[in-house]
Amino acid sequence: MSSRVEAINCGGIGAFHALVQRLGLPDEIDKSLHLLKVHLPYHESDHVLNIAYNVLVGGQRLEDIEYQRQDATFLNALDASRLPDPTTAGDFTRRFDEADIETLMECINRSRTKLWRTRGHDLLKEEALIDIDGTLAPTTGWHKQGIGLSYNGVWGYHPLVVSLANTKEILFLENRPANAPSHKGAEKWIDAAIDLVGPFTKRVCLRGDTDFALTRHFDSWSERADLVFGMDAYPGLVERVQYDKTGRRSTPESQSEV
Repeated sequence: MSSRVEAINCGGIGAFHALVQRLGLPDEIDKSLHLLKVHLPYHESDHVLNIAYNVLVGGQRLEDIEYQRQDATFLNALDASRLPDPTTAGDFTRRFDEADIETLMECINRSRTKLWRTRGHDLLKEEALIDIDGTLAPTTGWHKQGIGLSYNGVWGYHPLVVSLANTKEILFLENRPANAPSHKGAEKWIDAAIDLVGPFTKRVCLRGDTDFALTRHFDSWSERADLVFGMDAYPGLVERVQYDKTGRRSTPESQSEV
């Protein structure tokens, strides 16, 4: 093969980087997120994208960044001369507090709305489907900050994930111990998700299991969105649904159809 031919197993990384640049995400991050006192040679956006790209190409740990740092073809795809090393990336992540994480999510969401105004218009114009759920994330360490023991005996975390089903985008994520209930803190992010997607669609639909049927918020949510939540079979609720369309109490034979 010609010595001028270069190849990497993640050839699409250049296209992802071009999209990020076109949306203005690096400028948005550098303008709003302030974690570094000196920007020599890296800015906040360099660190964020370095970690994100590491995951995107299959990396599982910060140490995997070292493989990309040594790959001249990978650097050329990003039009970069160097990348932060794993130790520097680890130091950057330890600078975050809760407010900084929320700021970063806001930066990403402001940039993603630019895409919704163009490519996402057809996917969102009729109805935006917002899914809310918790997912268990096991870890190999037992001494990590905020770790917990899940109901199935696995040590790890229980992140809350609020996603847009139309485009499979994660809108908001809050990390929690593995023993945290699924709905903990969910109302804050549900309200934020409705505010985020509302201007881009005719209808918003919230979907979740029984843990997210937070009835005290139904009135405010129903004014802005449709609700599809599972409900626990409380006796009073069961009695109310055991009536047919004529308003009469359903017979035992028909109850299975209700």
